[in-house]
Amino acid sequence: MQFKNKMSLFAGAALIALAGAAQASALEQFKTFVSGTKSARGEFTQQQVRSTPGKVAPVSTGTFVFARPGKFVWTYQKPYEQLLQADGDMLYVFDKDLNQVTTRKLGNALGSSPAAILFGSNDLEKNFTLSEAGTREGLEWLDAKPKNKDTSFEQISIGLKNGVPEAMDLKDAFGQTSKLRFTNFQRNPTLAANFFKFEVPKGADVSAQ
Repeated sequence: MQFKNKMSLFAGAALIALAGAAQASALEQFKTFVSGTKSARGEFTQQQVRSTPGKVAPVSTGTFVFARPGKFVWTYQKPYEQLLQADGDMLYVFDKDLNQVTTRKLGNALGSSPAAILFGSNDLEKNFTLSEAGTREGLEWLDAKPKNKDTSFEQISIGLKNGVPEAMDLKDAFGQTSKLRFTNFQRNPTLAANFFKFEVPKGADVSAQ
């Protein structure tokens, strides 16, 4: 989707270590994480690995907060500022440089998207086929293949350690991979009732999709 191709970002989040999960398989760790995590906050880095040799994409950094299902604030801080925010009903994308807000109904948009892994409902196996993917980078990996063939992602890989997702690799239909890494997780933080309510910045242009 538009929004500077940032929806692929969704993909984002994780939490604190869960006792006794260290020796569990990636699938067991992930199911425990999903069932025990209603909300979270933390930081992320993101980089796209291009299919063209020699081209290195810049690293984006930012923060995230989410509450299941369908509520999140995903903030890009560098190299430029952008905000993706959902209140469970609507998705808002704010481009600070353009002072422009784009809105759309959230509906079933999470479905088989990377965002569903972190921000959606607990019924992931309805939209994804989950399988163990071995160990690398010191993490236990789980592959999630969307059952919906219309999605732009062929495979989403989640790397876990001590019951916490620390990485996500998002492979699209063009052979490119976006790598997300998560740090400084807070699991189930206390959030204000209106935390995910979006306020249109002063003077911003608003358009719907």
